[in-house]
Parts: sequence; C-alpha cells; structure tokens
Amino acid sequence: MTNSISEIKDCKLIFLIGGNPTEAHPIVGLEMKKALRKGCTFIVADPRKIWFAQHAKLYLPVRPGSDNWLLNAIAHVIIAEGLENKEFIKTRTEGFEELKAFVKDVTPEKASEYTGISAEDIRQAARLYARSEKSAIFYTLGITEHTCGTDNARTITNLALLTGHIGKSSTGVNPIRGQNNVQGATDMGALPDRMHGYQYLSDLVVVEKFEKAWDIKLPKTQGATSPTMFERMNKNQFKALYVIGEDPVMSEPNQNYTINGLKNLEFLVVQDIFMSETAKYADVVLPATSFAEKDGTFTNTERRVQRVRKAINPIGNTKPDWQIICELSNRMGYKMDYPSPKEVWDEIASLAPIFAGINYARIEHNGIQWPCPDTKHSGTKFLHEGKFTRGLGKFFVLPYRAPAESPDKQYPLLLTTGRTLYHYNAGTMTRRSAGIIHKTNDCFVEIHQSDACELGVFDGEIVRICTRRGCITARAEVSDKVKKGIIWIPMHFVEAAVNKLTKDAYDNITQTAEYKVCGAKIEKLN
Repeated sequence: MTNSISEIKDCKLIFLIGGNPTEAHPIVGLEMKKALRKGCTFIVADPRKIWFAQHAKLYLPVRPGSDNWLLNAIAHVIIAEGLENKEFIKTRTEGFEELKAFVKDVTPEKASEYTGISAEDIRQAARLYARSEKSAIFYTLGITEHTCGTDNARTITNLALLTGHIGKSSTGVNPIRGQNNVQGATDMGALPDRMHGYQYLSDLVVVEKFEKAWDIKLPKTQGATSPTMFERMNKNQFKALYVIGEDPVMSEPNQNYTINGLKNLEFLVVQDIFMSETAKYADVVLPATSFAEKDGTFTNTERRVQRVRKAINPIGNTKPDWQIICELSNRMGYKMDYPSPKEVWDEIASLAPIFAGINYARIEHNGIQWPCPDTKHSGTKFLHEGKFTRGLGKFFVLPYRAPAESPDKQYPLLLTTGRTLYHYNAGTMTRRSAGIIHKTNDCFVEIHQSDACELGVFDGEIVRICTRRGCITARAEVSDKVKKGIIWIPMHFVEAAVNKLTKDAYDNITQTAEYKVCGAKIEKLN
C-alpha cells in the first residue's frame, strides 16, 4: 500500500476494484466503514454485489476479465474532458502523449460492450475520481489473478498519475495484501529473481554485496517460478521440492495437474503446522510452530514491521521455521548459527537499505513502516511524496488481452473464485477451528436467479459444477449477488476444491494464475 491504514478514514473518495475487504481484509474494511460514515464517496467495481457495492455512490458490475477496458475508458474520459492534473503530469511523469494517443479510441461506448457497464456510469466514475480532493484506489486479487494481472495493476497506476492522486496522505494506490505476513514474505525476497528488500539478482553490485556478507557464490541467473516448477514436474524434469507454509494442492490451479507433478517427484519435503493436503504426498514432513509459538516479525499490508512474541512454548517436537532452516543448512555444510530471530533481523536490516533503520529496540512497542533508511528516521507513512522510486512515474500503454479461457456453448457460465470472511485461503488452519466450522463449513456456488431458473436449480440444492479440468459438487446459493452468466465459488474446501476447476494459465510477468475467469457449467445431480 502506498498509504497507511490509519489514513483510510480520511479519504474523500475510495475507488474499490476487484476486492472485498469486509470479508477478505476485515481490518481494512472496518477503516473503510469509518470513511463511509464520514461521508466518503465510494465507487465499487466488482462482479459481485459485495457489502460496499450496496453502499456505494456508484456500483460498476464489471465482467471478470474486462478490467482493462474499464480502466482505459476512465483514462479516456479524464483526458477528453480535461480532468487530468497537467502540472503533475508535466513535472512527475513520462509517457503521457503515448497514453493519450492510445486511449483516444477506448471510448466508454466500446468499453461498455466488454464490461457490461453503461457508458454513462464509466463517465461518472472518471469524473468522481478525478475531481475529488483525496482519491485513493484499493484493489486485491480480483485485479491481479488474471493472465493480464500486471497490465491491470499498471492501468490503475495510470489513473493515479493522470490525476496526481498519489504521494499524499489518504491519496494513492493500495494493493491490499492477504494473510498477516504476505507483505513480509514478499519483502524477504521469496521470489526467484531477487534478494530481500527488492534487490535484484540482475544487479551485480547487489550480488557482490550478498556474496561478501554470506561468504558464498550466488547464481547469476534467476530460479524457476512456481508454474515452471510444476511444468517440469509433470515432464519428469524436476527431482525434489521443499514446500514451506504452502499448500499447493489446494492453492495452485488445475489440481489434478498439480498432484500429478508432486507424484512425479523423487523427494518431497513439506514444512507446515498441520498435515496439509500437500503434506499427504510428502516423503518427509517437518513440523513447524504456529504464530502463537514463535518470536520474530510480521510485516503487514501497510509495510509496517511489527514484533511478534510467542504466547506459548512450541507444542511437541515442533520448531520455528527459521530454526528448521538453520538446522538443515548446518547439516548440509553451511553454518547458520543465529541465537534468535533478533540476529536474523539484524542481518536483514544490514543488507537492505529500506530496513536499515529498523531494529528490535525501535519496534518493541510500535511497528515501523519501511522504507526506513536510518535509526533517526521515523518510517514512511505514505510513499512517493515528491519523487517516485524510478524518478519519474511512467505511463503504460496496455491494450486489452482476453482471458485464456472464456465461456462457450459447452461451458456457458463464467466461473470466478475468491475468499469468505470465516476462512483463510486453503482452509489449512481455519477449517480446524471448531467455532469457525460451526459458523460455516460447506462449499457453495453463487448463481443468479435467472440462470438457476433456466437450469431448474433451487436455492440450497446440491449441484455439480464442471469445467474442462474436472467437476465438484456444492450447495447452490441463488440470488442476485452475481450477474447473470457468472458463478462464484470460494476456495477453502478440500471436499469441493474449486482449483480442480480453474485453469493453469498465468500472467506473463508475475506468473500469477488466472483464478478469476474460466468457462463452466452447472448440472443437476438427479
């Protein structure tokens, strides 16, 4: 997030697109409700009629996979009606003329054909966003989990650059991260092309710095992405896999393909706090401690590095993840002798400029938001004030790219997926909680009333949902929450694993899977 969570309540306009914070990010959702009570204007673009859509000034029921059309058409209106921030564009951006020429033909009328949103509503969205004193955009996986997810995110950034709605309090671009330490995992370089602190292997200065600190030689080429790994597994070109705190059987698309790849491995190690679905295929399971049994830091969605202290001692023979990794490294010949997580963090801070000013003493009571370059710095509440990381902000020209798979005669419905309030992603933790299970413990499929009527499906009926990759059964929830032609299924339930249905197609840059669009059909069981 470029802004802080505490700034949300003071936003004058919130453009929420591809996100459902009341269920998937409830802390952020609560702050948005504060903003709503203070008179904040909401524009909500989502294929489902979520809580904020019901309370928005303008609801845009965008068809999954058409966000690019919507966002480029909004840019068209901003420029055509002279609503852009000319001074900001002149002094802080580059590439405006190229964008202007491109979006000239992306009219609201054309966009309406793809998005299902009226041209007038697109115009109104552009005017509201551009004219507001403090406009902030918030988005989540509804934007990124597409084969064009990076394009979508960059098109959102175009709008902020056009209007100057970035680099100020309560004004910016805010991708809301998932569970408590998703931001922290990204910050730590859990990607094949970079070290922690967003330092890339392509930079020889970075490589030399880490080689000197660790007294090793680093590879000069980046490692394999997750999709590449599973592709190689399925071709018997991958021998071993070490999975830490992840359940790819539940979270990767096209579950049968994922399982087949795991079965082809010669050796699989899974390190987790429970016997996950992936752990069932493992040769070795390393039992790890939960958040309540370990010390360390978490970094939340607003870039705040926070201390975590164990509430209870580790249960049984479990160990913290860092300790397991250190013991493995020691036994493999490379010494990792850290007395505690504090020493691990000290090394992290010494090698990454954005964390250089953060230490355990400074975050003993309150967290600090990176970047924090030295110990006299108080942290950064909002990003890009006065200057962007690359210098000038860059406009991107991004034509529409269709989803990898769309509905057709055989599979006439559009399936999209997501999360619910009561469960985390794969349900590995939350489906072991008696209280949560009592509240909700069965999978369901949301279907529009007219589609249900055509299929003869009744509310509460168990139906079969199929795609080209497989079938599951789930309870039908008939309503107008989704548009006609669209169905929605949550991802938490192993007995009705929606990722049996999703397609293994990926964004060309981030390699994020397209969980939000594929063709499907619903059948009655009897």
